[in-house]
Amino acid sequence: MLTGKKILLIIGGGIAAYKALDLIRRARDAGAEVVPVMTRAAEEFVTPLSVSALAGTKVYRDLFDLTDEAEMGHIQLSRAADLLVVVPATADLMAKMAGGQANDLASTLLLATDKRVLLAPAMNVRMWTHPATQRNLATLRGDGVLTVGPGDGVMACGEFGPGRMAEVPEILAAIGAALGAGPLAGKHVLVTSGPTHEPIDPVRYIANRSSGAQGTALAAALRDLGARVSFVTGPASVPPPAGVEVIRVETAREMQAAVTAALPADAAVFAAAVADWQVLNAGAQKLKKDGSGRAPALEFGENPDILAGVSRMTTGRPALVVGFAAETETVVEHATAKRARKGCDWIVANDVSPATGIMGGAENAVTLITGAGAESWPRMGKDAVARQLAARIAAALNG
Repeated sequence: MLTGKKILLIIGGGIAAYKALDLIRRARDAGAEVVPVMTRAAEEFVTPLSVSALAGTKVYRDLFDLTDEAEMGHIQLSRAADLLVVVPATADLMAKMAGGQANDLASTLLLATDKRVLLAPAMNVRMWTHPATQRNLATLRGDGVLTVGPGDGVMACGEFGPGRMAEVPEILAAIGAALGAGPLAGKHVLVTSGPTHEPIDPVRYIANRSSGAQGTALAAALRDLGARVSFVTGPASVPPPAGVEVIRVETAREMQAAVTAALPADAAVFAAAVADWQVLNAGAQKLKKDGSGRAPALEFGENPDILAGVSRMTTGRPALVVGFAAETETVVEHATAKRARKGCDWIVANDVSPATGIMGGAENAVTLITGAGAESWPRMGKDAVARQLAARIAAALNG
């Protein structure tokens, strides 16, 4: 799976560092060359001798090692690999990366590289959920850094919760995906995201509360599984992910045109919250109050139904078309009817009534509706929803 690939493995200082030894063995069994780098803190948990023996090569440890600089400078070391992997990615290492610090060999390599970086975070649950760590995580993901895990579990400190490092097989799968060997390698997936803005006049518009967070997370998850992603986004409040083709639009009609231009695709996922209506008599100039106390009369017309249009294509239809249904009542019933009405394969339904905090929030609770019925998922972070849905899409396309 990884034959001929070169991985620069940076081992951070945490109790989960012992899993790096198994990762080295498994990565080499899969055909990869592993070049290990250890922080000083990592040496408190695993020995350089053990790492070197399993990797079959020397361990790089010191930024100011004259021998290492003569053989291969740290800049070249950071660029000779196909992928940089950090196991475990501690809160300290993540903070250094997010802040652009480079005061040791590991952080210097991470700042100097021109290759993709994959982090396997691991830390105490309180450290993981701390606002500073979450800000750093958002910054790194915005910079295109990939992550795998963490999961929930019992910590070495005895606490339970998120922060437990992903298991080695999961990390190995993420490495394969990052190197283009994932289950969606060679597949093209179209994703729409965010709201649309329908003008009333040059300064006012009709929109909704969608942040674009779920569509953005889904595009990133599909990218991480090896897909080529075309990301058609309205004016969302979250930045688009790195490593995908970004097509920015404003209105529903612009989104329809961008979707048509992006086809053909193996799968199309319509996560955008497209406005149902447009203003037919939008003002060319800013509308003014006239002192009468009456609001201007706006004439509305239906926007194009992008999901139904793609679902009903007779030629060139994607093998899998997935819609989203944001409902405020009788969610499953309305979404099931929507799936039949639109003609799509799947509908991802969620309750966006104000009490849920889902519209514009960090979490989601969805029900996946397919021809086989409705499958409710527990409430979780939007990144976790995206990873689970991306895995289902990969299984469907490869089935």
